[in-house]
Amino acid sequence: MDNQYVIEMLHITKEFPGIKANDDITLQLKKGEIHALLGENGAGKSTLMSVLFGLYQPESGEIRKNGQKVTINNPNDATALGIGMVHQHFKLIEVFSVLDNIILGAENTKLGFLQKKEARQKVAALSERYGLKVDLDAKVEDISVGMQQRVEILKMLYRDNEILIFDEPTAVLTPQEIDELMVVMKNLAGEGKSILFISHKLNEIMSVSNRVSVLRKGRYMGTVETKETDKQSLSNMMVGRPVQLEVSKEEAKPTDVVLSVRDLRVPSRIHKNDAVCGVSFDVRAGEIVCLAGIDGNGQTELIYGLTGLEKCSGGTIALCGKEISHSSVHHRLENMSHIPEDRHKHGLVLDFTLEQNLVLQRFQDPRFQKMGFIKRDAVRAYAQELIEKFDVRSGQGSVTISRSMSGGNQQKAIIAREVDRDKPLIVAVQPTRGLDVGAIEYIHNELVHERDQGKAILLVSLELEEVMSLSDRILVMYEGEIVGELDPKKTNLQELGLYMSGAKRQGKEEAG
Repeated sequence: MDNQYVIEMLHITKEFPGIKANDDITLQLKKGEIHALLGENGAGKSTLMSVLFGLYQPESGEIRKNGQKVTINNPNDATALGIGMVHQHFKLIEVFSVLDNIILGAENTKLGFLQKKEARQKVAALSERYGLKVDLDAKVEDISVGMQQRVEILKMLYRDNEILIFDEPTAVLTPQEIDELMVVMKNLAGEGKSILFISHKLNEIMSVSNRVSVLRKGRYMGTVETKETDKQSLSNMMVGRPVQLEVSKEEAKPTDVVLSVRDLRVPSRIHKNDAVCGVSFDVRAGEIVCLAGIDGNGQTELIYGLTGLEKCSGGTIALCGKEISHSSVHHRLENMSHIPEDRHKHGLVLDFTLEQNLVLQRFQDPRFQKMGFIKRDAVRAYAQELIEKFDVRSGQGSVTISRSMSGGNQQKAIIAREVDRDKPLIVAVQPTRGLDVGAIEYIHNELVHERDQGKAILLVSLELEEVMSLSDRILVMYEGEIVGELDPKKTNLQELGLYMSGAKRQGKEEAG
């Protein structure tokens, strides 16, 4: 059989309390192909791959490898069958070295002694062959996210896996790291590896995959050859309606200054120098100002300084005319909504229910409490309103434990809570990270609507297309300084890239 599939998942059904995550799904992977799995947040993509990797057991259906039925009870069974997986949230031990992480669980021993030298040689040969350069002696906690991903890929290759699953591999990478990963994936497929690539970024799917299978709300919508389709058709298949891929917005009409930052300095957690070095800018009501830059150039620390998560070492911050440089986080949030970069660390209490998370900063309002007792019915009714308005999907509605929701729906919950707080300034950091085209369209429209209602919006984004289409002004950060202020209508991606890489900068008197 020439056209035999290396992996077939036939009629897979997987249920969780209140939700059918996979409803009779069939997926077939050919040898040596990059097969993309596309779907909205919560469509069941990660669940399906977790079934293939042995993390979940399906209620019905079967898995075949090279035409033979196989049973996968756990990840060890999957590894024995040559199946490896890079998870969306990496599974690495931070205090171990890169090499120790790669060989953990697959150690080569002789008479009970670890043969580290042989392991090192094998890993070095693999990293050379596939262009995955890593420092084998560095501790995982000291390397970048892109490097950690390379470690995960080397873990699979070290185990001689032939079938490689990438679950949202680009969600946390910079544009440059994404380009490098695409090259690595093509090299792997060229060597005969078969790749399942979960994504909802249409550009990446179009550039790297051979075929695409689409899931919608847990159901299989079909498989198409990538070269015979386009982004618009795929997004329609995935969401079930035409999606606006471009942001439509009127000209901005900025009015009063809402946020005024002067000569701000924020210390770095990693080295002795400041991560933010004397930054000044204003954000006015009725405009979206975007901080653009390659990850790690001070954007995160600048937001920490503004929101009070980090103490500033110099400069002033004024919000609605009031100096807040030394105010508490609680006091700052009285005039500011904050959509944080790390939704798990700063956005949600993961073991709280969805309704508890939706009133996190507002439970003292008379609407939600009386004499110190929470009005549970009022909280539930309010949560229900937001869930419907922002289309937050979860198995058990407002009483769902937040940890069990898909990443995209966790993000939608945070955005619902922050936008509804109705504050003059919205600080939105990577608001669409890990979201599908339907959810991105919704959030972009929501931010433009808030701008048109007279809100000041400070956006931080690593997605260059989002920067260009959503912002009214772009401030480019490089090594802790603002090196350029650009008008998105008068610039292009190439010029933006030059500022971001530090190859070009405006004089101090030009930048805002």
